[in-house]
Amino acid sequence: MKYYFFIFILIAFASFKAQGQPVPSPEENIPFLITFGNRACPSWGDPDFSSIWFFIVPETYRGLVHIRVFDPDVGGMHDELNGAWDTRVTYSIFGGREAYTHPGAQQVNPKGNFRTGTLLATRTFGVDPRWDNQWFTFGPFDPTQGEHVPRYGGYIFKVVCEGIEGDDGNLYQYFLSSSATENIPIEGANAFAFEYKFRLHSTPNQISHIYPFVDPESTRIRVENFDWDNDGQIRVTSEVRREQLISVSGDNVWANTEFVVMEGERGRSLNIQFIPRGIRNNNVVINVRNQRGEFLRFYSSPIGGIPRYRHGIQATRRSQNNP
Repeated sequence: MKYYFFIFILIAFASFKAQGQPVPSPEENIPFLITFGNRACPSWGDPDFSSIWFFIVPETYRGLVHIRVFDPDVGGMHDELNGAWDTRVTYSIFGGREAYTHPGAQQVNPKGNFRTGTLLATRTFGVDPRWDNQWFTFGPFDPTQGEHVPRYGGYIFKVVCEGIEGDDGNLYQYFLSSSATENIPIEGANAFAFEYKFRLHSTPNQISHIYPFVDPESTRIRVENFDWDNDGQIRVTSEVRREQLISVSGDNVWANTEFVVMEGERGRSLNIQFIPRGIRNNNVVINVRNQRGEFLRFYSSPIGGIPRYRHGIQATRRSQNNP
């Protein structure tokens, strides 16, 4: 069964020319990623003060790559102040053996051995006006410095952001670029994470989206969200699911919803939609796991394109409230 899953992944990537370099991507309509300093109260929207993202560079790409960070410092225009600016965050880039394939790198609560692989670059930022509202570039890297993972058809780089001091919120973005000075996408590249921590829009009617990929062996999934502050609705849609409402979390607590994977959802991306009322500076954490306890990957550019419900499918109407 694993063999067929790997073949399916390769076909999915071949049929979809991903341009997943921006994180968050325009399709997601998410303003920023967020990581807090390690002295912050989790009620601000970050239970473990770290974030892990992976970038896939296709085997066919022959140039150099750069990992760029927008607004990497903590202070100034975009970041979230808690008293006085006293926070420092560290960005670390890993490649080589087990950067991705080590089990510790694929967890959503990174307290164990998640800094696996070869450390390629690292830098710590505090308050630094030079990088406020600016792009900082790591690299250049040869693609072969990433971990070669044949089933994904490319090399994977891991980016870890950790809040090592303070209690302020660091809001930032990533871009995988072929240029050190511009955001130039690499055809066929993509980015993914096993847990998404992000800032919501503060105005109503701004719907954010994330796209977990459901592997062909998944039969049930469990969606968990943290610190949503009861800010409106979260719902799941797909090509065959009109709407599945998700239990929403309050302040500093988790909520979860389990439901059956429908025929037509395996091997495709779901669309989890966040529909806020518009609470100011609301941050949320979300992850999805299957019946085996494996966390699903959130792709910044969804595999196969954005899932859109196909009207007229009777099975959707019968099954949209699956327990």
